[in-house]
Amino acid sequence: MNWRKAIVLAAVLPAAGIWAAVPPALAQSFQTYHCTDGTQFIVAFYAYDSHAYMQIDGRPVTLARRLALSGSRYSGGDVTLNITKAGTTVRHARRPVTACELA
Repeated sequence: MNWRKAIVLAAVLPAAGIWAAVPPALAQSFQTYHCTDGTQFIVAFYAYDSHAYMQIDGRPVTLARRLALSGSRYSGGDVTLNITKAGTTVRHARRPVTACELA
């Protein structure tokens, strides 16, 4: 009877592993941007979270999602990130708004 249990477990465990696996590409998204004023930053978006996690000027910044008429707007601290169909802009450290592109 023990070897029968082993056969059942051998058939069930791989199937359970397939169902439980979440592809990493769906769980998170990292994007690197280069801006016209020379600024570079990385933004991370997670499927389970409404925040954007940015590293700009060597420091981490958590940006909360804000209300936007079109596209997405995130802000926190002295950083504002706008992502629309027309393009992406960032404003930080009391600098003017600058256009950015994916690297």
